[in-house]
Amino acid sequence: MALDRIDRQILALLQDDGRMTNVDLADRVGLTAPPCLRRVRALEETGAIKGYHAELDAATLGYPITVFAMVSLRSQAERDLAAFEAHVATIPEIRECHMLNGEIDFILKIVASDLRAFQDILTTHLTPAPNVASVKTSLTIRTSKHQPGIPVGDE
Repeated sequence: MALDRIDRQILALLQDDGRMTNVDLADRVGLTAPPCLRRVRALEETGAIKGYHAELDAATLGYPITVFAMVSLRSQAERDLAAFEAHVATIPEIRECHMLNGEIDFILKIVASDLRAFQDILTTHLTPAPNVASVKTSLTIRTSKHQPGIPVGDE
């Protein structure tokens, strides 16, 4: 997908503030509102913009615990990988699931209200899941950088 300088500016601005009005966005990129809106709609239609979300504060909303779990499976056959991914999708506290290459098959980002709740997720939902060989976990102590999205630079 070929993006010009204005498209990249639009993406960067919306990534930083998805609630920005079209009028403000147009002003910031040097366009009038109608062509700016057309560009935003085109970026949405091509999939460059997948959606708009509010960034919530997990601790404020009762999820102060964040854990990363490294999961190894007994089998890496596609049907087994898909079955694990489908299982993980049913657990709301698992917020991210990434398949990796190497010794670890998946890394999961899990949020929990407390350590007991995390232990319940681990022992009730994760370790007994079909095809799971091992789960290694690391509790997050502090987050020094959290920057959702991607770097959107000029051409």
